Amino acid sequence: MTTELIIRIFIAALLGGAIGLEREYRAKEAGFRTHFLVALGSALFMVISQYGFGEVLSSLNKASFDPSRIASQVVTGIGFIGTGTIIFQKHVLKGLTTAAGLWVTAAIGLTCGSGMFALAIVATIFVLICLEALNWVLHRFGSKNIAITFSTSSKENIQRILKQMKEEDADLDTYEMKELKTSSGSVYEVSMEVKVRRNKYQSKILQLMEEFEGVTIETIE
Repeated sequence: MTTELIIRIFIAALLGGAIGLEREYRAKEAGFRTHFLVALGSALFMVISQYGFGEVLSSLNKASFDPSRIASQVVTGIGFIGTGTIIFQKHVLKGLTTAAGLWVTAAIGLTCGSGMFALAIVATIFVLICLEALNWVLHRFGSKNIAITFSTSSKENIQRILKQMKEEDADLDTYEMKELKTSSGSVYEVSMEVKVRRNKYQSKILQLMEEFEGVTIETIE
């Protein structure tokens, strides 16, 4: 029996690690070690819930047996870890996919802990397909928010940038301009958030840095 239980948590750790490797490759908030530990811990909790109290139950005839009593708490507990990967930054929620991945990784660990290996393996394959397919679709058809801060001494330069953004179907979400007084005259500092196609993200940055004379790019995020 002990060997079988070790195999259960071993397979759970492998499957969780496979999902974690994909997240690690994408440089996400939770990577290999987090997913590995979540799957391993979930499987261990399931094993303990099923077999950890056999001696106590055998000595107490009136004790009730509910194998889901510990494992059910994993679903609640994993929410705290998932919340830690979610970041609200510049009006955009980040980390939701990773949080959902941790949630389903815990479910896969529980499935392995209960001995349903085929179901756990199929679920892992579905998760990896979903993550990779989602990344390909978003890169090809999705959009990305870029936060840009630049300074210039000419309002005409600002108008040129805004005009080019409009011509290239970039959506301007927020815009803020400040006039700074210096010894050599006025300098305009502009902060904006622009939504562009992901497959044009790098070319947009290079274009902004190279094309406009008299414009100093402060930050691009």
